[in-house]
Amino acid sequence: MAFYAFLSASLFLIVSNLWVVTSTQNQVYDSSKTAPHRSVALVLGTSRKLSDGRANPYFDNRITTAYNLYTAGKADYIIVSGDNRSKYYNEPAEMRKALIAKGVPSSIITLDFAGLRTFDSIVRCKEIFGQESITIITQPFHSYRSLFISNYFEMDAIVVVAEEPEAMQSLKVLTRELLARPLAILDLYVFNTEPRFLGEKEELNRP
Repeated sequence: MAFYAFLSASLFLIVSNLWVVTSTQNQVYDSSKTAPHRSVALVLGTSRKLSDGRANPYFDNRITTAYNLYTAGKADYIIVSGDNRSKYYNEPAEMRKALIAKGVPSSIITLDFAGLRTFDSIVRCKEIFGQESITIITQPFHSYRSLFISNYFEMDAIVVVAEEPEAMQSLKVLTRELLARPLAILDLYVFNTEPRFLGEKEELNRP
C-alpha cells in the first residue's frame, strides 16, 4: 500500500511539473530587449539579504531586470509585491528603495504589502490593482509557476527573467520549486484557495 502511495505521489509530482513548465514556456523572455511592451511590471518579492547577512542575488537581479525593463521603455509602471510581516521585514519597501537608488522614479512604483506568496501577488495584481496585462519579473525556475497561476486567472502575462545565481546556490530553491508546482495545481483546481488578504481596490501610483 505504501509503495502505491509513493508511486502515485511521484507520478503526480512529475506530471505537475511537466504541465506547469510546458504550458507556459512560450511566455518567458530572457531579455527586456525582446519582450513586448506591457504597461505594468510586477516584481515578485524576496528578501534583500540572505540569512548570513550577504546580499541576496535573487533580489538584486530582479531589481536590475525591473530597471532594465523600465529604461528600455517596456514597462511604464512597476508593482513591487512581497511580504511585510513586521516593521523589521518589509520586502516591498526594500524593493522600492533599491529601484529608486538605480534611478527609477518613485512616482511610478506601487507597493503591495500583502504579497505573502506568489499566488497572493498575482491574484492581488488583478483583483486589487486591476491589472490583467502584465510583465512578471522573477528568476527562470519561478517563472513557470507564476505564469501558470496567471493563466488560470485569464491574465495576459509574460515573464522577463532575472539572472539566476550559480547552480550550487540555487539547488535548494529549485528543489522547493519542484514541490511548489504541484501545490499550486492543488490550490487552483482542488482547494479553490484565496489570497490571505484582499480588501479594497487600490489605484496604481502614477506621476
